[in-house]
Formats: sequence, C-alpha cells, structure tokens
Amino acid sequence: MLDKTFDPKSAEPRLYATWEASGTFRPEHVLSRDSHATPFCMVIPPPNVTGSLHIGHALNNTLQDILARYHRMRGHAVLWLPGTDHAGIATQMVVERQLAAEGNVGRREMGRDAFVERIWAWKAQSGGTITQQLRRLGASCDWSRERFTLDEGLSRAVRKVFVELHKANLIYRDKRLVNWDPHFQTAISDLEVETREVQGKMWHFAYPLEGEPIDGVSEIVIATTRPETMLGDGAVAVHPDDPRYTRFVGRQVRLPIADRLIPIIADEYPDPEKGSGAVKITGAHDFNDFQVAARHGLSMISIMDERARMAGPIPERYLGVDRYAARKMVVEEIEALGLLRQIEERVIAQPHGDRSGAVIEPYLTDQWYVDAKTLAAPAIAAVEDGRTVFEPKNWEKTYFEWMRNIEPWCISRQLWWGHRIPAWYAPDGEVFVAEDEASAKAAARAKLGRDVELRQDEDVLDTWFSSALWPFSTLGWPNETQDLKRFYPTSTLVTGFDIIFFWVARMMMMGIQFMDEVPFQRVVINGLVRDERGQKMSKSKGNVIDPLDVIDDLGADALRFSMAILSGARDIKLSKNRIEGYRNFGTKLWNAARFCQMNECTPDAAYDPAAVKETLNRWIRSETVKTAQAVSAALDAADFAEAANVLYRFVWNVFCDWYLELAKPILNGDEGRAKAETRATAAWALDQILRLLHPISPFITEELWDKTAEFGPRRDGLLIEAKWPALSGEWIDEAATAEIDWLIGLVSEVRSIRSEMNVPPSARPPLVLVGAGPLTQERLKRNRDRLCTLARLEAVREAPATPHGAVLFVAGEATAALSVAEYIDLAAEKARLAKALAAAEQDVARIARKLDNADFVARAPPEVVEENREKLAEAEAALEKLKAAAARLKTVS
Repeated sequence: MLDKTFDPKSAEPRLYATWEASGTFRPEHVLSRDSHATPFCMVIPPPNVTGSLHIGHALNNTLQDILARYHRMRGHAVLWLPGTDHAGIATQMVVERQLAAEGNVGRREMGRDAFVERIWAWKAQSGGTITQQLRRLGASCDWSRERFTLDEGLSRAVRKVFVELHKANLIYRDKRLVNWDPHFQTAISDLEVETREVQGKMWHFAYPLEGEPIDGVSEIVIATTRPETMLGDGAVAVHPDDPRYTRFVGRQVRLPIADRLIPIIADEYPDPEKGSGAVKITGAHDFNDFQVAARHGLSMISIMDERARMAGPIPERYLGVDRYAARKMVVEEIEALGLLRQIEERVIAQPHGDRSGAVIEPYLTDQWYVDAKTLAAPAIAAVEDGRTVFEPKNWEKTYFEWMRNIEPWCISRQLWWGHRIPAWYAPDGEVFVAEDEASAKAAARAKLGRDVELRQDEDVLDTWFSSALWPFSTLGWPNETQDLKRFYPTSTLVTGFDIIFFWVARMMMMGIQFMDEVPFQRVVINGLVRDERGQKMSKSKGNVIDPLDVIDDLGADALRFSMAILSGARDIKLSKNRIEGYRNFGTKLWNAARFCQMNECTPDAAYDPAAVKETLNRWIRSETVKTAQAVSAALDAADFAEAANVLYRFVWNVFCDWYLELAKPILNGDEGRAKAETRATAAWALDQILRLLHPISPFITEELWDKTAEFGPRRDGLLIEAKWPALSGEWIDEAATAEIDWLIGLVSEVRSIRSEMNVPPSARPPLVLVGAGPLTQERLKRNRDRLCTLARLEAVREAPATPHGAVLFVAGEATAALSVAEYIDLAAEKARLAKALAAAEQDVARIARKLDNADFVARAPPEVVEENREKLAEAEAALEKLKAAAARLKTVS
C-alpha cells in the first residue's frame, strides 16, 4: 500500500541510481531494439567546471530533460550529451586564491607547467561538483559520453580548427583595442565585462589653439571622465556640420602637459548637442576613439602598461604611476596651468571585470582574431532560410542584429589555463601555425632552409572558441565517428538569451564552416529567473533561491514543475511559495493514486478503452485523449508552460476533483460491470497521467508507476522507458463529454452561488429547472443523485415556473432556480455586498491613479510598475465578481 505521503529525500537518490544503472540514459538502450530509431540529440550548454547549480541552471536543464525524457518515451534514440567548460579566468582565479589561502607561492613563482598541473589536480578533486548536482535535479544525461573542453579529443579539434582557419586567412594577428583586465592582465570578452553605474566626474579642459585666434577664440574646450588618458590624445574631433567649429578644422591645438601639437579633425562621431561639441580622440584607450583614429590615420599612443600603470611617450614624472594617481596629477597640473574650465558631478557607466572586479581599461595590443564577418554570412543565411529556427521566433531579431554588425572576434587570452595557441615564433618573429611543434618545426625548416629554435605563443584561446565547436567536437570530430554520423546536426539547443551572441552565433559559424551543415535544427531560448517582485536575483539583495535548498526542502519535482509552468515568460517570477504550491500538485496526485489503490483500481492488462460503456468512463477517456494530444503538441513545439498547464488542469481539476468524485458512488456501490469498468478505467487514466507527467515530474511518477502495480500485474519495465501515450482520436465521445460537462457546469454554478451568498454548508436548498428539453430531462434522470450529492441539494426537479426566493441562472436551454431566500438574511447580504463593492471600487481607483501617473511609471523600477499592473488586474477581477454576485442577489425576491 502506498505511504500516506511521498518522501522525495529517500526516493529521489534511489530512483536516480536505478535509472542510471538501467542504461536508459544511453541511446544504445533504444538502438539495441530498433537500429533505425529516429535520433534526437542535444548538447548541454557546458557549465563552468568551477560552478555549482544555480537557479538558471535549474531552469535550463529542466527544460532539456523534459525534451530528453519525452523523446525517449516516443522511441527515439536520445543522446543528451553532458560536459563542462574549463572556464579559463574563473578556474585560474579559484586556484590562485587557493594557493594564497595556503600561504603558497603565486603562479608566476610556480611557473606555467607547475601551475597548470596544480589546476588539473584541483579539477580532478573538485571539478565535478555541478554534474553531481545535475543528477539531483533528475537530469537524464548520457554520463558515459561526458566531455570536457580541455580533454584530449576536444583539444585536438581546437588545434585543427585554428590551423585550418589560419590557412584560410580567417584567423590572423592584429593590433587592436581590447577589454583589458589589469588584475588578471588579459584581454576579456564583452560577456565578462559588467557595467556598473558609479559616481564620477566630468572634467572640462581647455586645449590652446596653436597660432592666431579665430574670431577671438583661442582655445577648444573638451570634456572627459578620464583625464589621465589625455596624455595619449591624437586629435580633437568636431562634427563637420557644427557651425561653431567648421573654421577650426585643419588647425592644431597644443596638448597641455604632453606639450604636443594635435590636429582638429571633422568626423560624424561628436554630437553637437552634447557638452561643448568637441571631443578628444585617444585611439589607444577608447573604443569609439579607436574607430575615429583608424578612419583618419591618427597616431594611437598607448600610455599604460598591462597593470594599468602609466607608460609610453609621456612626461617622465608619470612613468610607473597608477592610472588613478595619474588622474589626480593631471587635474592638478591642468588647474595650475589655468586650463580647468569646469567640473561636473555625474553618474557614469563604468566597465568592470566580472571576476576580478577591476575597472576595465581599453588597451591597444597584439592579439589573435577571427574574421567573424566572413563566417557570419552563411550563419545568417541558415536562419533566414529556416534551416535553424528560434523558439520563440522573436529571438531571431536579436541574432540578426548582432550577426549583421559583427566585429572581429578577439580569441587570445593572456592566461595559462586553456588551449595554448598553436603558433610558434622563429627568432626573427616569423610565425608558424601548426597542430603540433613537430609540424611547426618542419614548416620552419622548409621555409628557412635550416632548423631554428621556435618559441610557442604564450597565450591561450578564449574559452568561447572551444565551446563554439561543442556540437561536433563532442561527437568525436575530427574523426568520422558513428556518433557524428548519427547525431549531427543536433536536434535542439536549449539556452539562455544572454548568450545568443557569445555561444549560439559562434556555434552556428563554426558548425557550418567545418561540417557544412547547421549545428542544430532548433534553438529554444529560455527566460531569466527573477524573484517574486521581478528583481534580478543577487546575493547582495538576499533574494537568491538556491535550487539545492529547494530540492532538499520540497523535492526536485516541485522545482521542475515550477520551472516548466513558469517558463513561458521572458522574466520568470519565482518564489518559495510558488514552488510549495506546485509541491501540493504532487501531493494531490499522490493522494489520488492512494484513493485508486484503496478502491482496488489496479492496471488491467485486458482493459480495452474502446469498450467502455459508462458515460462517466467514456468522458474521462475523452478528456485523457484530448490531454495527451495537447501535451504532445506542446512538447513538440517546446512550449513547456503549455504542457505543464494542460497537465495541471487535467490532473487537479478533471481527474482528481471531478472524475474520482463522480466515481465514488460507483466504487462504493455493489460489485458489477459498472464498478469493474470504473476501477479499470481509473487505473488506465492514472497510468496515462503518469506517462504524460513523467518528463516534467520524473521522480514521483516513477515511484507511483512501481507502487500502483503492487496488487496487480507487475510492470514490464521502468516508467522512463515506457511508451508515450498514443491514444486514438476515435475514443473522444462528444455525447459523454457534453453530458458530464453539463453536470459539472451545473454543480459549479450552484457551488459558486452558495459561496457568493454565504449559504450555510449544512443547508440543502432545492433546485428547479424550468423549460428543460428532452436531452436535459434524460441527463437529469441519469445524474439526479450525483447532482444532489455534489451540490448539497435537497432535490432537483422540473417545474413550469421559477419559485419565489430563488437565484436564477442559465443551464443549457433551461432556466435554473436555486431557492436560497430562507437560508440567508437578504438585507444583511445586500449590505455586505454593497460594502465589499465600495471597497473593491476604491482599490481599483487607487491603483489606477498610480498607474495613470506618468511620473510614477517613469521613475519607479520596472518590477514595481509591473507589480502594480498585476494588482490592478486582480482588483478588477475581484470587482467584477462582486458585481455579478450583487446582480444575482437582485433576482431573489
């Protein structure tokens, strides 16, 4: 017999171990029975090897697992391929901190080889944390195929791709501006830059005009938030259509402190409406300025070193000074020269390294680049012609916007942990790119006619470079493996919208370039999980929901169902209370299964759904078929929220609240055909529920699959490998559906009236039907007893006219009259409703006034505005309900 409650703490580890041991996570489990099974493949967005499961992982991996389990049950050969990313900066930082905590020497003192060896030791001991946590979520990955971006197979793929792209002139070395992290002393990607608003200043400096004044003007005033960079200025730019400055274009100003002459140039970049309309151009230290300097052939003077200390061709007193100390010196000297015109206090957007917290410095340096524009063209075309589709489709716009304006991709990083760039330098600086040192030496010998000492490039590749190869490198490329033939292109990618640029686009480019085919047929974009007020979760706010804590408290199924049913929104508002609510859904199902078991509703191998006779059983059969069709369609479309909503309504409302309730008189009655049929039908419907719900709530459904067969024929296997319901549309019985829907509608209306009018639970008023046709009369004969029991009525009868003291409502072609006058105080009830109506109207007016206030909408945080909109909708719905109740009450006489 089923326990009173489901205990996820004890059941989940046991069930997961059973699944993993059964081999069902591997595609071979299906292929061994059907070698022609349709493949379905997903590659997991590889989490950082340093990471632990957060709520975003919980969402993304729940959705992937739902698809994996669904397609597995449909008989597809499912490969959900897991793995982790080596996470260059993050991992190096973890181990450096570990060394410091131990009082050990730093990485530079250790040397490269010893430090990398130390990281591998850390990885072996602590690098598998998140994959173990994914198991707790229920992720049915094929762990036998788990990959790591630095494993030997993927490393070989990375080297081959680099060499081939270099041969095709799609990888090259160039001096360009990069995001530079002075703490880690490396270039970083845009994704690793976190922009924060900080309190800063805008300094206005005067640059003296060289030569004679123009119309009495002898200086150009510029404004800057970074005074220290002026020492590297290459020009002052003005807009060509700005009438204030057209006469100055071509003249020069003398750069204070540095004492250099720099030109005044005309360019579209300056905005005449901002500041003085004139801007300083520091090509080596600002991304916009770099573009201007490149257009005009200006000198780009780098005035900082890799630690953001002052360097280069600047006054000697500045050399080696930290950039912020130099800022103070510059301002003091400008003021002493009488050239400081104004200081404004203002909030500025300042870029920081997301790992180090250091302020990022745009830095001009030699790096390796990918010609992303060339690679992007076929990747754009693939989405345009539908070879790869985005769900929801609106995310294609985001993809196109970035791809059509793509910049060269900086792929080199000044780190030690990662794929070392396969390039070797001869003493004269000539570079030889090859997959290994021996090949590089052979190339050098062929080119130079002699053996020379080669030095390998010190840099490693951007982490995104190796993950861009993930859909095919994990399947064994560059070898022609069976997995590559069977599972590429992959079927679906599920990922967050924040890495469309950084990962999805790059996989598209690399997949098409090296496989001549898109890497995935569909990209499903999931939203961002926020707190219940719509705010981004952060440790500093104290609003983070730890998925592992949720699993400990409420079980994985509650978390998974919450993720699925809320997944339709771009911003998912999550709270512990909502998850508890969906835990109650599991409890409802468990109790329904216990009820079935106690009433001997056990699976019957001989049961034929097509042969049922009872109207009630034909109705639940119909509803089950419709539900299976709707859930299948939703999961085919990756509409997880719709699938979860359909299942929630069916399980809670249709099966538990109505079918089992309506079946009780039969199950409590005498033995006979109707009782036997109802037992078998209830067990069959419960089985279909377990199958349909399994992809979303795998643990409780697997447990019930086993336990509900305790007193009947044992199951052929685990639920995870059971067949997905393939129910005939011919089993939909419209007549049975119409009759039970009529009964449910009548009961629901009576219950609603009783609740609205405070009719005591003990009262049993009569219900009269006026004008009932033959069909309604037949339905009434068959369902009179059920109606009286469920609606707590004294009797239900037909009459030629409505009685006094009754509430009237429509019941099909008939008018229904519920006699309530003798059970309520009409005057008191009218007064209560009038008071409630007045309060509700005040609520609606108050919230509406706030939202009508343009100042409130403009200034309040977006999540507060949205919260008020939701409150208004709820208040308006409550008001309409009260108005309907008041209107009903007026009909009572």
